[in-house]
Amino acid sequence: ESPMETVEAAINLAQEVGGVTVLDPAPAQTLPKSLLSKVDYLTPNETEIDKVLDSSVDVPESLDEQSKLILDQGIGNAVLKLGAEGCYWKNMSDSYGVPGITVDVVDTTGAGDTFNGALAVALTEAVSIAESLRFANASAAMSVTRHGAQTSIPNREEVDAFIKAQRATA
Repeated sequence: ESPMETVEAAINLAQEVGGVTVLDPAPAQTLPKSLLSKVDYLTPNETEIDKVLDSSVDVPESLDEQSKLILDQGIGNAVLKLGAEGCYWKNMSDSYGVPGITVDVVDTTGAGDTFNGALAVALTEAVSIAESLRFANASAAMSVTRHGAQTSIPNREEVDAFIKAQRATA
């Protein structure tokens, strides 16, 4: 929700210093290809996918095909946020899906932001993409069990305990 000039400046700066960029294309809008080609991880939700892509493109039903359209824009990794259904990641050589986690939903405000923040954290920790996605998915699942946007974001210890509890019941 930042001005496009700010987004472009941040991505350019991250690229200059060798950083990894994670872009949540909210609010949904068509983004310039010159910007998209600099993004390492694009994380649209289900309603943002068609807006991010050229409006003349028919968005396919398949997650794999949707992700391929995103990758065709020059993006390194497509991460489709699927709400209660989890998430789906794809790059040019691999793909991985994380199933949703059943929780009692109270408020979905901020869930996408929580997902992105958690994904960014996990990507800095040299864990696998699968582990990064599971961490982001669990963080977002926890956030929807609470009211508010910022107030719903769980801390690291809460997410780690939640993941441990999920594994114990699996």
